[in-house]
Amino acid sequence: MIANILSIAGSDPSGGAGIQADLKAFSARGTYGMAAMTALTAQNTQGVTGVHEVPSAFVAEQIAAIFDDISVSAIKIGMIANANIAVTIADSLRHHVEVPVVLDPVMVAKGGHRLLPEDAVEALKDHLLPLAALLTPNLPEAAALLDEEVASDREAMIAQGKALRGLGAQAVLMKGGHLEGEDCPDLLVSAEGHQWLEGARIDTENTHGTGCTLSSAIAAEIGKGTALSEAVSIAKDYVAGAIAASDALSVGSGHGPTHHFHALWP
Repeated sequence: MIANILSIAGSDPSGGAGIQADLKAFSARGTYGMAAMTALTAQNTQGVTGVHEVPSAFVAEQIAAIFDDISVSAIKIGMIANANIAVTIADSLRHHVEVPVVLDPVMVAKGGHRLLPEDAVEALKDHLLPLAALLTPNLPEAAALLDEEVASDREAMIAQGKALRGLGAQAVLMKGGHLEGEDCPDLLVSAEGHQWLEGARIDTENTHGTGCTLSSAIAAEIGKGTALSEAVSIAKDYVAGAIAASDALSVGSGHGPTHHFHALWP
């Protein structure tokens, strides 16, 4: 059977990030995508100009409607918008602890707009991190969660990955795109130890929604029954291909989106 994957996240009307990117990634990875919306944003490739938060009770109603009718194979959580929504999501998912959760701690948009207030960061740490089979922060997000300086080398990435596991996540994928240099290494920290996933840096401005896409591709692979380490590796290769093919798209004048269907479209 085809796996059903649920995204709980915010909307991006330009289609490059948020639930729109999640649904594209789910489909590209051969799964059926669903979405419960936490916020509407007004944004494009140049930045975010507005956020309209969905009432937390309605977020809970969306999640309940899915689980009342549909078998869910995996969940991806993205933008949570505020502390009440974070707590509401956690309360909703405690009834479904058998479903693996990939948590992408979306805090700041590509253009610099802050998407998560301080009290919501604390709610994420207290209520959502313990539910996460995998946490997927970039280096600034990892530093913010730990209240530390941003990691600038591999040793610091290892230390912060282990510290984030200590906060309750079963595994952590430290995304190394913010490191300086020609390489773009990611680090998976789990109960089995740590594993480096190497990758070359791709010279393009079209990186809008890469974090959303990566976490969704991982959730899709986990939902299909792929082991965590292999799921992360497959998803990283998929996103690298999507970034490399992004120049085939002509979307906006800022940070354009990745090409989610690069392997499927002629």
